[in-house]
Amino acid sequence: MSSMFGKPRAGGERPLQAPLAECNVAILGCQGAGKSALTVKFLTKRFISEYDPNLEDTYASEEVVDQQPVLLKVMDTADQGGPGNCERYLRWANAFLVVYSIDDRKSFEGCQRYMEVLALHARGCQRRCPALLLGNKLDMEQYRQVSTAEGMSLASRFGCLFYEVSACQDFAGVQHVFHEAVREVRRQAEPSLPARPLFITEEHPPVALPTRHGLASCTFNTFSTVNYKEIPSVAQAKLVTVKSSRAQSKKKAPTLTLLKGFKIF
Repeated sequence: MSSMFGKPRAGGERPLQAPLAECNVAILGCQGAGKSALTVKFLTKRFISEYDPNLEDTYASEEVVDQQPVLLKVMDTADQGGPGNCERYLRWANAFLVVYSIDDRKSFEGCQRYMEVLALHARGCQRRCPALLLGNKLDMEQYRQVSTAEGMSLASRFGCLFYEVSACQDFAGVQHVFHEAVREVRRQAEPSLPARPLFITEEHPPVALPTRHGLASCTFNTFSTVNYKEIPSVAQAKLVTVKSSRAQSKKKAPTLTLLKGFKIF
């Protein structure tokens, strides 16, 4: 079942002869990692903490990424006990967000199994579907069980981007991750597009990552200051940490009935 969340359109209705390009993104991870919360945050800028973990659905939103419109479809998956019956999203998705909770080591260990499944699928597939590793619940920093370095190391191992965000607090960071998934899909489809840059801060000492599976060794840090520089894209993992005010979740919005029977005000 697919749901469309309406957003204002500046230019009126789109001509029928010019359909939007589509991008399918599947959100993977263990129960409790915050997949549904991330989906709702991206679609509505709202935060809800509790969901039925056994329900799965697909949603769509018209987005503009780098001045180019796209119909972004999001599958909020509900695997029971890990990536067992995964064919439904492996064949459907153009990109994957693999989510774990930074305050739950078991969810991090579970997302490693998802990364292995995606890597195995990529070897037997003609098209490469990018994956992004996402550490959620950054607002639970005081209860952190998975270090940032561990997340970056796993991302480097599988050659994917890495982010830490908070679905509770951080709409801008969540939106950026979904839009970056679209960019990654476009880079795969259009080799002429520029390679993704890596931003590192100069204010704090960096964390060195070991070379694995032939990937270049590089340094990473939290994207937290304005003193940064752009360097060539020699690494395969990227960390972006963004924090914002809870006030973003308190803005008034029209009442919407969506996502697994919850009503958002």
